[in-house]
Amino acid sequence: MTTSPEPSAPGWVRRHRRVLTIIGISVVALLAIAVSAFLWWANDTYPAEPAGLAAVQEDPRVDLDDRGDVVILHPTGEDDGRGLVFLSGAKVDPQAYAVTFQEVAAEGTTVVIVKPFLNLAILERRPLEAFTDLVPEVGSWAVGGHSMGGVKACSYAESGEADALVLLASYCSGDALASSTDLDVISVSGTQDGLATPAKIDDSLADLPASTTVVRIDGASHAQFGDYGVQPGDGTPTISDDEARESISEALVPFLDPS
Repeated sequence: MTTSPEPSAPGWVRRHRRVLTIIGISVVALLAIAVSAFLWWANDTYPAEPAGLAAVQEDPRVDLDDRGDVVILHPTGEDDGRGLVFLSGAKVDPQAYAVTFQEVAAEGTTVVIVKPFLNLAILERRPLEAFTDLVPEVGSWAVGGHSMGGVKACSYAESGEADALVLLASYCSGDALASSTDLDVISVSGTQDGLATPAKIDDSLADLPASTTVVRIDGASHAQFGDYGVQPGDGTPTISDDEARESISEALVPFLDPS
């Protein structure tokens, strides 16, 4: 008994399958290109200016410990038992904030500067203790950040994991902290900031506790809260980088060590 071969699929079915296959391959290729482009963009960071980093490395009052995903500034003299976990702004190398916190560390506060996942703080999912555990001798912790890093810092503060919040040219994304009575907060911003503009900072203050310390540095731009050069979209500063850093230090040193 002979069997007849199964009839082949009609031509239109075969064409339909080919079209679907081509579409599927094209979608996968486009997704791969999009992911590759995003990863390239996220890792195209703003590096620290060499001169500022060298100044910190040569400062005998401060020990800089670069571990890749964090940069830890230890005071070499007497420490005050306090620490600050600080999240970098979007695509900014954590080394770029070493000079920002040079005087803070020299005065006794340990600073852990975090390189967030894919250099974007909003993608960071590690718990705060992943950073505080790096310096177990510190007994009291603040959390903070610059720009996007400050937004993430707010979420850490909301969980009650820190007793103080430091916002540099940044603000919270919601009002969860507005009614807080046991969190010390400082907001430091620049009048020439073209990204976290004075208007945005003013509008965001309602999301912070009424006791928040508000410091506005006349003439400072967004990028002057780090040391990584010019940032697209930023305003033009009318003070020098050294003047901006001095003002930042004058605000942060007494806030972080009120004793």
